[in-house]
Amino acid sequence: MPSEPTVDPEPSSPLFAAIYDPATALLERTLLRPHREYLVADLDGTVLDLGAGTGAMVPYFKRAGAPSTEFHAIEPDPHMRKQAVEKAKAQSVPIRIDGAPAEALPYDDATFDVVIASMVFCTIPDVESAMAEVARVLKPGGELRFFEHVIDDGWRARVQSVLAPLWKRLAGGCHLTRQTGSRLVTNRSFDVVEIERFNLGLTPVRPFVRGTLRKRAIPTTGSFGD
Repeated sequence: MPSEPTVDPEPSSPLFAAIYDPATALLERTLLRPHREYLVADLDGTVLDLGAGTGAMVPYFKRAGAPSTEFHAIEPDPHMRKQAVEKAKAQSVPIRIDGAPAEALPYDDATFDVVIASMVFCTIPDVESAMAEVARVLKPGGELRFFEHVIDDGWRARVQSVLAPLWKRLAGGCHLTRQTGSRLVTNRSFDVVEIERFNLGLTPVRPFVRGTLRKRAIPTTGSFGD
C-alpha cells in the first residue's frame, strides 16, 4: 500500500449530521430514489461506498446485490458515521464502515469490483488524490459509479459562487462550484461507460451528473485539473 498523502484533520459537523436525514427525507423518497437504484443495479462482488454519510445507501444495499456481495464503506465524519452504523445494524446490512478519508483508503490494491460515490466528491478536500486511490483499490475492469451535484450555468452558477463560502462551512465542507463530471471522466485511469446530466434539484444544489467509469486494465499516467 503506498504512503498516505497529507489530508485534512478528521471532519466533524455534528449539526449538519443531525439535520441531514430530516432535511433530505422527501428528496430521498422522490427525486433521488431512481439515481440511488442506478448505483446498485446488478451489484456483485466486493463493493465500496466512498462516503457513507448517514447511511443513505444502506437500504439500497439491503435490496441489491447477489448473496455473495460484500459491502464496505468509509465515512470520516464521526457523527455521520455513527448514524450510518446504526442504520446498517437496524436493517441487518452486513457492512464495515471505516473512518478513513477518500485520499487514504485502508485497503489493498485491486480489492473492489465496484466503488460507489453518491454526493461525496463535493466534500472530498483533494479530489485528484481520491481518484488515484479509487483507481488503486479497484480491480482492472472494475467500475466507479457516481451521482454528484455540480456547478450550474448562467445566473445559477453566479448564485452558487456567492453562496459557496458560507455553504461550505454550514454543509460539512460541501463545494457548490465543482465541475465534478468533467473531472472524473477525464481521469486517464478510466474509460467512460456512460455519463448523463440531470437538471433536477433546486438552486444552489443542482444540476446533477450520473455515470459509470471502468478502470483500464493498463494504467495510463495522467490527471485532471480543477
